[in-house]
Amino acid sequence: MSSFSVTEPSNRSKWIAGFLVISYALITMIPLVWILLTGFKSPADAISYPPKVVFDPTLEGYVNLFTTRTRQTQEFLNANPPQNWADEIVRQYDMVIVGPSKFGERFMNSVIIGFGSTFLSIFLGTLAAYAFSRFKVPLKDDLLFFILSTRMMPPVAVAIPIFLMFRNLGLSDTHLGMILLYTGVNISLAVWLLKGFIDEIPREYEEAALIDGYTRFQAFYKVVLPQAATGIASTAIFCLIFAWNEYAFAVLLTSATAQTAPPFIPTIIGVGGLDWPAVAAGATIFLIPVMIFTILMRKHLLRGITFGAVRK
Repeated sequence: MSSFSVTEPSNRSKWIAGFLVISYALITMIPLVWILLTGFKSPADAISYPPKVVFDPTLEGYVNLFTTRTRQTQEFLNANPPQNWADEIVRQYDMVIVGPSKFGERFMNSVIIGFGSTFLSIFLGTLAAYAFSRFKVPLKDDLLFFILSTRMMPPVAVAIPIFLMFRNLGLSDTHLGMILLYTGVNISLAVWLLKGFIDEIPREYEEAALIDGYTRFQAFYKVVLPQAATGIASTAIFCLIFAWNEYAFAVLLTSATAQTAPPFIPTIIGVGGLDWPAVAAGATIFLIPVMIFTILMRKHLLRGITFGAVRK
């Protein structure tokens, strides 16, 4: 009689699970791969029907993304030969490069606002979550529900009041204003997630540290924070994804100085309409920082998702 294990899956189950996981991964990667390929297409190939899978790659989309161009007469083009390979690409449309575009500036705004609000959300959220987890806070459940309720409101419901408030405070189109706004939105998520992680850390660790002469802050910094590193990392990823991809507030509250990449990318105009290769190139570059950050934190993310799932 063959033995049967409740916890160990059969080989058939492993094959089926592996097939489903690989199929799901491939299906979800198709849009990303298509965006990546579109960035290397010409404008004609990008809008061709049926869509072209095999095409002659070109860097025209990336050139149009990072440069500003203007049309010139044939006499001017003949008198001024191309200066580099990028200039040669735009010459086929009787245009010349006159300077860099604003994409680099908008991309840096996304980096400053996204990572700045994520750091502030994690910093304040960790302190608040520790207080809710370890101390007797009056009306704790009501306060936690109130904090969570701020996440339930759709952005459009508070967009106009926030716009008026920012205008009166001088925070419109500023990095500080966007960082504070995204922090206010993300802090509710950070508090709830981090409180769950800190609740799973035994209090005995802190009590032992206090007996050894540590102050409460030292016990928090040297004992609790290292134990909560997985939760902090996973929470930071979720906060960064929201701040990085947010569109509604960025369109309403920014226009020049603090405008981020999401509202800028759709405004890229090419010859005869929207320059889809440039849009795809911008989307590809825009994905890279979050992808790198997630890959660096993937071990903490996987541990953070399952943290506290099994109690001893």
